[in-house]
Amino acid sequence: MGDYRARILWERAADEAFTDKRYNRAHSWLFDGGIEVPASSSPHVVPLPFSDEHAVDPEEAFVASLSSCHMLFFLSLAAAQGHVVDTYEDNAIGSMSKNENGKMFISIVTLRPRVRFAGERPDSDAVATLHHAAHESCFIANSVRSQIQCLPEFD
Repeated sequence: MGDYRARILWERAADEAFTDKRYNRAHSWLFDGGIEVPASSSPHVVPLPFSDEHAVDPEEAFVASLSSCHMLFFLSLAAAQGHVVDTYEDNAIGSMSKNENGKMFISIVTLRPRVRFAGERPDSDAVATLHHAAHESCFIANSVRSQIQCLPEFD
């Protein structure tokens, strides 16, 4: 099995006192392939101007990682069954609530994948089966305790 690494880099600006909690939460995620992603706390959690609304926040990244993992398994399974996928789009949503200890957490992630196939399209039951298998295989979904729904959208 592999190890997966990310370097997270934040630096206090010279004019920020820090202990007054009025510091910018913008930072960078750096990955081994050379990609740098602007990141920040969510403006829903830390108000502007101390968050960067144009950066990716951890909650968005969590939702995106679940959606991306599901999609990659779906594509692999569809290809193995001889289905040709032209496009895959998901407008995934993660919702926060309080857990049994009163702590905020992403309690549910809803995936809404829309898949377009080339040639003969599998029927809705076959597509639902592919999504179920993708969910069962997804490393990220298998790593969390939040509920994850998959509600495929069909044309």
